[in-house]
Amino acid sequence: MQNETHMMSGGCQCGAVRFRCEPDVATAHICHCRMCQKAVGNFYAALVKVFDGRLVWTKDEPSEFQSSSAASRGFCARCGTPLTYRAPDGMFLLIGAFDDPSKLPPRRQYGIEARCEFVQTLSSLPASRTSDDFDDQPFLADLVSHQHPDHPGEDERSDDEGFR
Repeated sequence: MQNETHMMSGGCQCGAVRFRCEPDVATAHICHCRMCQKAVGNFYAALVKVFDGRLVWTKDEPSEFQSSSAASRGFCARCGTPLTYRAPDGMFLLIGAFDDPSKLPPRRQYGIEARCEFVQTLSSLPASRTSDDFDDQPFLADLVSHQHPDHPGEDERSDDEGFR
């Protein structure tokens, strides 16, 4: 399978940290290992490798936590959004942090020794749209989001200088 490449943007929930990069789409995966579960506060982490030298932080850069002797995890110091995983094999970004995560479908699973067995049945659960819950949860109809929109903002650096 040939690697697909294209520039993509993303960032944290509050918009303080934003990036533009060229992800290696063929490396999109989910990791079930316990360290990834803890790092993202979820059943698994969805990650994609960034091509060397093809990542630029267009606003602030993430803070980092050294999660092991070999890896560090980047996150927004303002809102806490998990953003990166850096290890000797490269820099990976959390797929959910991209403005359009649907373009990065996972192609592999790692760390299955810690996989929660129910993950395999999630698609069979009853499902609804947020708007379907407006009657039962009236606060949703008047909700005002403070989340950064899923596109680059006017205050972001737009030049390609600074790729690393």
